Amino acid sequence: MSVDSNITRAGIRDRADLLARIMITPAILYIAVMIGFPFVLAILYSLSNATTGDPTLHLIGFDNFRAVFADPVFRISLKNTFVFALVSQSLVIILSRILATALMADFRGKWVIRFLIMLPWTAPISLGTIGWLWMFDSIFSPIDWILRSLGLLGTPGALLGPMQNLYWLGEPGFAMSSVIIVHIWRLLPLATVIQMAGLSSIPRDLLEAAEVDGARAWRRTVEITIPLTMPIISIAFLFGLVFTFTDMTVVYVLTRGGPIHMTQVLATWTFFKGIEGGDLAQGAAVSLFMFPVLAGIAALVLRMAKRAEVV
Repeated sequence: MSVDSNITRAGIRDRADLLARIMITPAILYIAVMIGFPFVLAILYSLSNATTGDPTLHLIGFDNFRAVFADPVFRISLKNTFVFALVSQSLVIILSRILATALMADFRGKWVIRFLIMLPWTAPISLGTIGWLWMFDSIFSPIDWILRSLGLLGTPGALLGPMQNLYWLGEPGFAMSSVIIVHIWRLLPLATVIQMAGLSSIPRDLLEAAEVDGARAWRRTVEITIPLTMPIISIAFLFGLVFTFTDMTVVYVLTRGGPIHMTQVLATWTFFKGIEGGDLAQGAAVSLFMFPVLAGIAALVLRMAKRAEVV
């Protein structure tokens, strides 16, 4: 009996396809339970007239989707979501490459700098955003104090005029910039670590050979470093887009979508519509719109990364 059992176990270990199925089964079950079930439930809610007062499912077809597309706040939220995601992640990729390149060099106290850079990612986003809420305060903002100390704010002939304070979260342009800044602050550490991993994978011999041939730092970056790390850059960009697209904490804590919905995004509008507004059906319809958008972006970015890896 024990001999047959050992033979069976050895046969399972030797069959890579069967072993792979066994190993991936827990992940599939986790996705099906934790992601698949809520997704199916959201589809059912979006086709019904369910509310928080009456969550029973009475299917009414696509009326909720027609109401959502006719809602001007939804269109503003959709535009803002793309602006926040694309602008913040483009800046994150550029800044993370600069930071990663600097941190690859040898200098004293490098571990302290790495620790400080990683702090925004390790801190809870809600607490970090509350700290930024104080930074952007209309009365006690330290940013305004620094600008005023430099003579750029609140003095005759100042660059920004005779204003005494910048209403960071009260003016549409400043509010949008504030949310983008916090998104950059939050996701920059993760992108920096990913880019450092990509830079570490480049063979040193290749860079040294290019330096011997007379290639300057800019040419080595454009012709060697960036092409070889393009798959890593694409993955960092994709992670950032997913985090930004689905995040509601930053906007909720800083502006709650204001002023006048000018910083509203799909995630916050889903919450306000479905939870605070009590309309579960339309909230589910708004949330489902993120799925095809994120799926399309993910497919495009992964395809670009695959092409770059093949080249």
